[in-house]
Amino acid sequence: MRRTLILFVSLLAAALLLFVLLRLLPGDPANALVGVGATPDQVAAARAEVGSDQPLATQFARYLADLSRLDFGTSFVSRADVSQEISDRLSVTLPLTLAGFLIALLLAVPLGVLSALRADRPSGAAISVVSQLGVAVPVFWVGILLVTLFAVNLRWLPSGSFPRRGWSDFGGALQAMVLPALTIGLVMGASLLRYVRAATQGVLEADYLRTARAMGAGRREALLRHGVRNGAIPVISVLGIELASTFLGAVVVERVFSLPGLGSMLLLAIQQRDYPSVQGVLFVSTLLVLLVGFAADLTQRLLDPRLRDRATS
Repeated sequence: MRRTLILFVSLLAAALLLFVLLRLLPGDPANALVGVGATPDQVAAARAEVGSDQPLATQFARYLADLSRLDFGTSFVSRADVSQEISDRLSVTLPLTLAGFLIALLLAVPLGVLSALRADRPSGAAISVVSQLGVAVPVFWVGILLVTLFAVNLRWLPSGSFPRRGWSDFGGALQAMVLPALTIGLVMGASLLRYVRAATQGVLEADYLRTARAMGAGRREALLRHGVRNGAIPVISVLGIELASTFLGAVVVERVFSLPGLGSMLLLAIQQRDYPSVQGVLFVSTLLVLLVGFAADLTQRLLDPRLRDRATS
């Protein structure tokens, strides 16, 4: 209950911060609705429409009431419902994020464990060096390399864009997701691999694992029965951070591959000074990041009884 309360307080603080920052921007939001040569009456009507003629306290109360219903208003530019547009964009961003994160896990966990088990061998050192290089390489550069190799040279996959029919064209949508998800997965996997390696090395040096070995358990058996759960506890907190950064990093990847996701919507809304769209995308992004952290914290408490005991003491 305490963590849930912290989640709601964090959301409220994020909403307040977004509200204040957007109001600090130069100009009135109503200017996005009228032309350069608008008359004072037209400006006044636009201000009444967007609510910028009301006191800030009234605007914030209305803003919170709309957020409680996940109602982000109407776009100043397209006149479309922002909530519906965000929902459509999430159908691209969320699968991309989850697919990239799954690829990262499939790469990082086995390679991280293998690197720790063979830390004194050339293969373990080679995995560590490659992961360091992966962390240093920018995500957009990895995307460009993959496009050059698989789209331009081999012509196996499309270089970008997304089917107009969306996921109705499942085959086309799946093909469009392969390279972006692989880009995210490679970069994120390299970063995550280092944490898995460090956690596994910590487990291998623990007293309880040496005790299990002394009692006759093999190295693999001792690691699987006693080490996996303890090694997973610190990694889970990192997984929450990595998943959140994967979601935020999808903005760059969507730009590289011309995907109509949440990141593309945010960049376009900023360029057009479309305040409802900017506000909606930033709040949904913040909400998802906080929910990921909340889920990671609860998972840690389920795996580690010491955290539960500390919370109830």
